[in-house]
Amino acid sequence: MNEVTYALKELKQARYAVATVFCVHGAVTGSFATRVPWIQDHAGVSAGQLGLALAFPAIGASVAMPLAGSVSHRFGARTALRGLLALWTLALTLPSLAPNLVTLCAVLFVYGATAGMSDVAMNALGVEVETRLDKSIMSGLHGMWSVGALIGSAGGTLAAHLGGDARLHHLLAAAVLTVVGFAACRWVLDLRPAEDEEAPPRFTLPPKSALLIGAVGFCAVFAEGASLDWSAVYLRDVLDTSAGLAAACTTAFTLTMAVARIAGDAVVDRFGAVRTVRVGGVGATLGALLVVVAPNPPVAMAGFGLLGLGIAVVVPLAFAAAGRSGPNPSQAIAGVATITYTSGLIAPSAIGTVADATSLVVSFGLVTALTCGLMLFAGVLRGADRTPLKNAEAAPARTN
Repeated sequence: MNEVTYALKELKQARYAVATVFCVHGAVTGSFATRVPWIQDHAGVSAGQLGLALAFPAIGASVAMPLAGSVSHRFGARTALRGLLALWTLALTLPSLAPNLVTLCAVLFVYGATAGMSDVAMNALGVEVETRLDKSIMSGLHGMWSVGALIGSAGGTLAAHLGGDARLHHLLAAAVLTVVGFAACRWVLDLRPAEDEEAPPRFTLPPKSALLIGAVGFCAVFAEGASLDWSAVYLRDVLDTSAGLAAACTTAFTLTMAVARIAGDAVVDRFGAVRTVRVGGVGATLGALLVVVAPNPPVAMAGFGLLGLGIAVVVPLAFAAAGRSGPNPSQAIAGVATITYTSGLIAPSAIGTVADATSLVVSFGLVTALTCGLMLFAGVLRGADRTPLKNAEAAPARTN
């Protein structure tokens, strides 16, 4: 086997490995989300107190994500990801142990911090693999995250249906996911800094390029968060549909996002990142408008589906563009991730606040306005398009 063939084989292994990591990361989120009612009862908190506690994962992630670059610099990308992913999977056991509001907020802060750091590390490696393969894979990687979330949700739904204790459920899930994640990290790229490369600062403001890229990601994540958390309520309260059909709308939206992300790489390779996001922005805006003017549930569900298709690839492309926007990919990715996490944090409450003051229809008018931003500012994602490689030797694998 010649050197080029061996390098390509290693890159393919690294691609499958990092895809597995994304799946594991998503499975933790899905496993947690389905047992929130159990956690609420165990901690004895009200709905308002639970809402406060659920803000702490995003706070923890925003605080800790800038640290991911220095951790990867010190220990190497593979070791750093292995450790950070293990901390994240093991952190799944913490929320169900919390006996009150204070401890629940504290453990959710830790839970979010480990989620954010491992998120940055795996996205940085995903961007590196994509660059070396000269083939779009970031959308598919985020699609694998959605698949993992669905798997975790399915397991959690089964455990809840059987009346299982969330502490036992999360302990077993954490054990399985830790082993799978640890094994997968064996084949990710082992990137290490050059001997004369200075360590990045532990905390630093993201570069301006990351702010612009993050703004586009903000629009997409706001629309995603609003749809995930409010689509069922919209169908029930605005269109007077049944609880079952309302819940099915949310599930269908999640599946649409997963399928679109898995298929998105081929579209990006064919048309480029900017054109894909602009067309997606058109589709998302039309979908949001359908939701706003929908006279019946089928039209609204079609609107939510079109909205999901339109925004599905934006965040993966934002991470890819950030990873190529400067000399420190982890720092730029952390900046974009912080902005998108913030969007995901404020979207549900913003929709609720506007709905209380006006109506849910007006709230989704706000979503429509934000999706227009995808069309207008898609150009900042131009960096997500890869620079063509002249030959395989142009991107030798730096793995051990």
